[in-house]
Amino acid sequence: MCGIVGAVAQRDVVPILMEGLRRLEYRGYDSAGLAILNGNSEIGRLRTPGKVASLQALLDETPYQASTGIAHTRWATHGKPTHANAHPHVSSGEVAVVHNGIIENHAQLRARQHEQGYSFCSQTDTEVIAHQIHHHLTRGHDLLQAVQATVAELRGAYALGVMAVSDNRRVIGARRGSPLVVGVGVGEHFIASDVAALIPVTQQFIFLEEGDLVDINGQTVCVYDTSGTEVEHSIVTSDLSADAVERGTYRHYMLKEIHEQPRAIRDTLAGRISESRVLDAAFGPQAIELFAEAKAIQIVACGTSYHAGLVARHWLEGLAQIPVSVEVASEFRYRDPVVSPGTLMVAISQSGETADTLAALRGGRERGFDNTLGIVNVPGSSLVRESDLVLMTRAGPEIGVASTKAFTTQLTALLLLAGAVGRHRGMTPAVEAQLVEQLAQLPIWCEQVLALDGVIKRLSERFADKRHALFLGRGLQYPVAMEGALKLKEISYIHAEAYPAGELKHGPLALVDADMPVIAVAPNDALLEKLESNLEEVRARGGELYVFAGPGASFEHHDNVHRVQMPQVGEMVAPILYTIPLQLLSYHVAVLKGTDVDQPRNLAKSVTVE
Repeated sequence: MCGIVGAVAQRDVVPILMEGLRRLEYRGYDSAGLAILNGNSEIGRLRTPGKVASLQALLDETPYQASTGIAHTRWATHGKPTHANAHPHVSSGEVAVVHNGIIENHAQLRARQHEQGYSFCSQTDTEVIAHQIHHHLTRGHDLLQAVQATVAELRGAYALGVMAVSDNRRVIGARRGSPLVVGVGVGEHFIASDVAALIPVTQQFIFLEEGDLVDINGQTVCVYDTSGTEVEHSIVTSDLSADAVERGTYRHYMLKEIHEQPRAIRDTLAGRISESRVLDAAFGPQAIELFAEAKAIQIVACGTSYHAGLVARHWLEGLAQIPVSVEVASEFRYRDPVVSPGTLMVAISQSGETADTLAALRGGRERGFDNTLGIVNVPGSSLVRESDLVLMTRAGPEIGVASTKAFTTQLTALLLLAGAVGRHRGMTPAVEAQLVEQLAQLPIWCEQVLALDGVIKRLSERFADKRHALFLGRGLQYPVAMEGALKLKEISYIHAEAYPAGELKHGPLALVDADMPVIAVAPNDALLEKLESNLEEVRARGGELYVFAGPGASFEHHDNVHRVQMPQVGEMVAPILYTIPLQLLSYHVAVLKGTDVDQPRNLAKSVTVE
């Protein structure tokens, strides 16, 4: 969601800014722009609605060259995606600002600035930031002081990149509630909202803390905390390679990331299981103590991560015999929950910067959750820094907006959690050994499921003209059905809903007809017979059934029944494996419908605003 790149160097930074924007396209956006200081006491600016390619076309017509610049991809919040609303925003030709987040008191600031004589060119909340910084510059502050004074007056969330003609070898960055990193080079320094944007120019990074400001020029990096005191943060070397975020031979990032799942799961498990045990140390040095003390678990997450939490509830309650609640973070943060003593809060976020999840975590501490665990994919993210325990999912960069390998590695991490907590709550060594054996086999089973790609691609042709779909599952597989429905609606724009199969007769059966495909997840588990009876209700009403069935299921091909035979897999890990064919189905349907698979309309990868 939105992307920032800024640079101060001894070379032309425009290609660096543009490559950074291209590497941030996966986050979701609807306009793009850049501003540069050209050494003539002027700000050069280009902006356009649409894709980064459109901005590049403008640059080809009007070449820019500069050693200082900032750039942005915008995901609209205040104001439509128009030229006037695109970033960067400029005040009086002297200050340029790019901004991720939402300024909640922008209306009050705007009213005050009107009285001060400022005029407005956009509908955005960001423009008030540029004017406020300019106002403080006119009162004798230098650029750093002007930004410090301005952020003290802002309410809401922001990551900022700021430059001014008064100092054309300087960029100020600031963060509160939205991520911002500093790229450290030799004779050049950078800011960005994501490490991936800067990998072509540096692998050395400083992760800013909440409330930090950073002052960069070609020679120095100075970080200041909320009190204005200069602080030192360690420089972290990223192991992300430039080609890790390339598509390679795949048509789309999403397809590449689906096929990367065996590797990603193998990496997530590496060093975390022995021959028969889940290793507590994988969760951190306090894990044994905190897991032994845990009497209940509260999971908070959003979107796909929420579905992972719903699966985890079954695992934790079934294997560890511990009470578990799962809530959407955007709702939980505004509740006043009754917190039982000894409840461990588990926050799940792919990016580690999901605004609602972070707010739920922070609010949870205030409401009495003593201990927290973050399940996250991005090292150095806010969730990593703010959780007592952390388990990294090791999925690697995920560029496609529709999450695939991030979801299955979250599930893998959560099953590890169930095993670790279960040992402290009476789970037998035999059950733990069975769990570890299935986890060890999981990457191999993933490869077997991915071999069904051709079958699923042919099946997808039957969905090309559909407008609605119904997904069904029972028990552990109901959240898998929810995730399947989400994937289909995200990238193919087919309206899809998921229900527990036992709920069919309580309402959804009214929707079933020959034009409503019904997709069922049917492993050979304890609920298979119940599911088979539920699906007979669909057949009896002329519905078109698509069943992903395990060995032993009685579904056979008929005119209105299409069976995809799944391999024999372990029951504990089945939710992870039955997710994969639903990802492939959604992908192939979206390709047939001609949608933008990797960047579906209106959506963003990392949701850093409320």
